[in-house]
Order: sequence, then structure tokens, then C-alpha cells
Amino acid sequence: MQSYWFLSSLFAVFFLSTTGWCSALTTAIAANERLCFYADVDKAGEKIGFYFAVQSGGSFDIDYEVKDPNEKVLLDGSREREGDYVFTANTVGEYSFCFENDMSTLTEKLIDFDIMVESEPRREAPAKPGQISEHTSALEESIFRLNGLLMNIKRTQKYFHTRETRGFFIVKSTQNRLFWYAVLESLGIIGMAVFQVYVLQTFFTKTGRRYKV
Repeated sequence: MQSYWFLSSLFAVFFLSTTGWCSALTTAIAANERLCFYADVDKAGEKIGFYFAVQSGGSFDIDYEVKDPNEKVLLDGSREREGDYVFTANTVGEYSFCFENDMSTLTEKLIDFDIMVESEPRREAPAKPGQISEHTSALEESIFRLNGLLMNIKRTQKYFHTRETRGFFIVKSTQNRLFWYAVLESLGIIGMAVFQVYVLQTFFTKTGRRYKV
């Protein structure tokens, strides 16, 4: 019976530690385009996590802006490459998360971003009073510590994923530039060779004045 309550406590604490919703998306923002995404907050005091990283395009920068339901600007930035923020939602309603690519006239930007709304309910063990309370408390602390470590691992994975994507984009762009430079250089060499042959041929085949003997 004691093991049953212990397992029940484990699942309950795990469920409470993961309450909330998260949206992980990848979107492309064309030049001179503004895109907005929205998240609903049901009650004041909920935590909102906002992460973004520019994966490709131009100098890997973007303008962003976060507003509350009263159109008050909570976060904003210009020409930022990435950001990772957590703030408390004090107003119930719809929060907007906007990206703007006005600084670019031709280049499209590819962005990865997460919007997470998470509540922090009171943790209560479903065990009877006096039963394995110490074990439950230690279990709660261990689970929430593991949750924090997993979040740190997730952020590290995002960091390396962004670096890998940007490196791949730079390598691909450099490869394309080298390819077209080699093509233009080859065409220039071929053009110069044809021009030299033409000049030499014209020089030796051109006849001057002829005299009959």
C-alpha cells in the first residue's frame, strides 16, 4: 500500500512539474515583412518563456517585440540574433510576439522560436497525513531539480543547433561564392585566350600593299 502511494506521488509531482503548454516553431520571414504570434494567459502570475534564434539569412539578425493584452511593450530588440527570456504575466489575456524584417530589402530570414506558458501550482502529495511525507518531499525536490537540469540541457541543445545551422549556412554561401568565382574566372581566361588568338591571327593574315613585278 505504501508503495502505491509512493508511485502516485511520483506521477502527481511529475504532472504538476510539467503543467503548461509550449509551442516550438520554425518560420521564414520575407524581406520587409512583419509576423506576429499569440499566446493566451488564463490567470495572472503564470510564467511565459520566450526563445528565438535566427538560423539563416543576412547577418542572422531580426527585430522583435512582445506586448501584453493592453498593448504595453514588455520586451523589444533591434537586430538581435537570439534571445531567451522568462517573465511573469500579470495581466490575463492575449500576448503578442512579433518579428520584423524591415532592415532587409532582399534577404529572407529563417527563425526558430518557442513560446511557453507555464503555471506553478501548489505541489501537494496525495498521501495520507503522516505517510512517507519525508520521502515525498525529497522526491519533489529531486524531480524539480531534474526538471531544471533538463531545461538547461534543452537550452544547450538549442544553442548548438543554432550554431550548427548558422555554420552550415555560411559554408553553403561560401561554397556558392567560390563556385561562381571559379566559373567567372574560367570564362575570363577562355575569353582572353580567344581574344589573343584573334589578335595574333589578324596580325599575321592582314596584308599590306602588293606590288607586281
